[in-house]
Amino acid sequence: MPNSVNWLFLDLNSYFASVEQQERPELRGRPVAVVPVLTDSTCCIAASYEAKAYGVRTGTMVREARRMCPGIALVEARHKLYVEYHHKIIAAVDRCIPVTKVVSIDEMACRLMGRECALPNALALAAKIKQAIRQGAGDTLRCSVGLAPNRWLAKMASDMQKPDGLFSMTLEQLPNILYHLQPQDVPGIGSRMNRRLEQQGIRTMEQLCGLSSSKMRSVWGGIVGERYWHWLRGEDFETQEKSQQRSVSHQHVLPPELRTREKAAAVIQKLIFRAASRLRHMKMWAHGFSVYAGFSLRERVGWEAHARILDCQDAITLVEIFRKMWQGCPEGKPSFVGVALYDLVPDAGHTLSLLGEEEKRGKLCQAMDSIQAKYGGGAVYLGGFHQVRDAAPVRIAFTSIPDFD
Repeated sequence: MPNSVNWLFLDLNSYFASVEQQERPELRGRPVAVVPVLTDSTCCIAASYEAKAYGVRTGTMVREARRMCPGIALVEARHKLYVEYHHKIIAAVDRCIPVTKVVSIDEMACRLMGRECALPNALALAAKIKQAIRQGAGDTLRCSVGLAPNRWLAKMASDMQKPDGLFSMTLEQLPNILYHLQPQDVPGIGSRMNRRLEQQGIRTMEQLCGLSSSKMRSVWGGIVGERYWHWLRGEDFETQEKSQQRSVSHQHVLPPELRTREKAAAVIQKLIFRAASRLRHMKMWAHGFSVYAGFSLRERVGWEAHARILDCQDAITLVEIFRKMWQGCPEGKPSFVGVALYDLVPDAGHTLSLLGEEEKRGKLCQAMDSIQAKYGGGAVYLGGFHQVRDAAPVRIAFTSIPDFD
């Protein structure tokens, strides 16, 4: 069908900052930056478009943001609130068209069917979705929508008009419609891949689109390059995504009042408790365990320790291992801590211990999980992090939406 599209991609604009402006009318029209903690030593995790006009971006250090935009409002992140709005937005979109894939907290894709594929109908549907989000989530929530023959190009199209944009590309317009872009505008081409392209003499989108499929496969060093060749020509196919998660990790930037060795250790124990709970929810077991801490540049770069462990998913065992590891951490004022559980195996691949201690601790964990499920998070926890039980709240990762229940 000429002048048709197969995918609608929705990208919420300055999502965290827009939610804060919706919740707090006094922030509307003002430059706003969302930060993990209220300290100059961290970075902005989101910025409103008013702040972006001054050059403030995700990753800008807070002290630099204050310098660039003296009147900027700094807001501590409220991740549970952002997840609540995320579900409101999903519901609003679903009233117009089913959401095919939630890509991240602020991105989603919808496959178009039948008459929806005709470009005029797709454009009308996109406008309807924008209105539904404003009505269902709030007037400050804006999104950019991309329409294209495949999901990959639709994501590119959603970046072409921001904020509150609507951009479409059809097979008839490819590849010329892409020529004003740069290779780094392509999803998946980061700085390292861009350097590799430049080493091959490829500096423009026209040069990239002009490569043969075999040449793109050679440049990328595998099948990914060939997929890009087909996607750039509008072919619509989905790749099989990995279903098994390889690791569970949690990190936290410590506010100034927690930057002592004792309180940092307590926060780490809370992160261990949360990671172990996630493992049990996933029905997975870990074979690897890492702990790390960051210090100010004036003290040292950082410290980390790693341990190989028998199949484990209970926090008590992990905390016992951590306490031994922590003895090797140098003195100082930690500003950042994190834990990671990796080399995961599912229940079916779990090897039972010959000792009875695992069964006892397994039953204890099940009891704790039942209490948490009935009375909510924080109803029961390890005494080792009692003094910091309100610290390190659940955060949103780039591509995962946490379940706060």
